[in-house]
Amino acid sequence: MSKKLKQTPKKSLFFINKNTEPLFSKKNRALLSDPLDDNNPITVQVLGICSALAITVQLKPAIVMTLSVIAVMGASNVIVSVLRNLIPNRIRIIVQLVVVASLVALVDQILKAFAYDVYKQLSIFIGLIITNCIVMGRLEAFALGNGVWKSFLDGVGNAAGYGFILILVAFFRELLGSGKLYGYQVIPEAIYELGYENNGLMLLSPMALITVGIFIWIQRARNRKLIEKN
Repeated sequence: MSKKLKQTPKKSLFFINKNTEPLFSKKNRALLSDPLDDNNPITVQVLGICSALAITVQLKPAIVMTLSVIAVMGASNVIVSVLRNLIPNRIRIIVQLVVVASLVALVDQILKAFAYDVYKQLSIFIGLIITNCIVMGRLEAFALGNGVWKSFLDGVGNAAGYGFILILVAFFRELLGSGKLYGYQVIPEAIYELGYENNGLMLLSPMALITVGIFIWIQRARNRKLIEKN
């Protein structure tokens, strides 16, 4: 009798078993989509509020911050997931901080080299990505216990959900506060000649918090399951 050869399951680049789960299965897609709405880091988990207050006066720095956080979270989740079985439990937080700090330093230097004007606006806040509770929270809660591909999707999804709110807040603050978007005049001069005045209040930090609060109210009015029960 011929012996049947045991076939080992084929694995993809990201160590996903192709025979059991597609790369973009329903569960994997949820890792990308849930943070955009039902599990948004800012409006649902109420994390990362500080940057929403500080850098959303204009659309450009908000977009740059979003791309920076996506790059840092995606890469850091992958690295921590690869090393998760090698990191001693006693020093896991230190290792996570080193990984994030190294990636943030890399992003900081890239911005300094290729987008210096935005770098000057964001220099302090780019450094604060290291202590962003969303970044460290996903490393601790997800990347340490899941595979590389899932961790990558989780990092990108949560960063995108965070960035979506930043861009949305910056859109309304810049438009209503200065009549511009991405630095370009949007409200025509004819409107100003009729007596329209920019709402300077939108450029003040408290309006960022109020705007986020309005988004939270709209989200919970639309999705009643997000309302906390007493």
